[in-house]
Amino acid sequence: FRHFIEARCEGKEQILELFANTALEICEGQQYDVNFERRCEVTESEYMEMIRLKTSVLLACAAKAGALAAGASPKDAGTLYRFAEKMGLAFQVQDDWLDVYGDTKVFGKKIGGKKTYLLINALNRADAADKQRLLALLADSEMPAGEKIAAVTHIYDALGISQLTLQTIDNLYKEALASLDALALPAERIAPLRQYAGSLLGRKS
Repeated sequence: FRHFIEARCEGKEQILELFANTALEICEGQQYDVNFERRCEVTESEYMEMIRLKTSVLLACAAKAGALAAGASPKDAGTLYRFAEKMGLAFQVQDDWLDVYGDTKVFGKKIGGKKTYLLINALNRADAADKQRLLALLADSEMPAGEKIAAVTHIYDALGISQLTLQTIDNLYKEALASLDALALPAERIAPLRQYAGSLLGRKS
């Protein structure tokens, strides 16, 4: 980082401002995450903003900084920021899904009181009885992990939470790819970005 500061780089001032703003946003996102653990009600929009600040802006910062350092136009740099921001959101929501539905041998399975996209939407969709049951399960520290995971997953399945989450991931992925169409670059130059987006979510296309 020190060598970067000392170097003469086109767009250096914009990059340094980007770094500073991103650092502040990440701290803000982390504080939201901590606050959410103490709140019973968290909306989906609040959660998405939290993961945008905590996770997505870091990926977006890297994409935009690289573009500016390479001499890209402000418009293209902004487009790459939005692309990476959407990919960061898709990645984090997928991470939430994998915690519950992923291969145990690869990802493990963990369900706790931490707010996730799945839990927030389950609480929003559940009737009073299911909501009470779900909160009781999450608060039960004595129940064996496997039994708790199975019980919570059963509620999620009944509420269609897996399908909802996968659709959200797919929508974010498509929005990210669509933003690349605005880049003033030939298709072969954009192809690696499309491939990277697919690899980030474990997709082949």
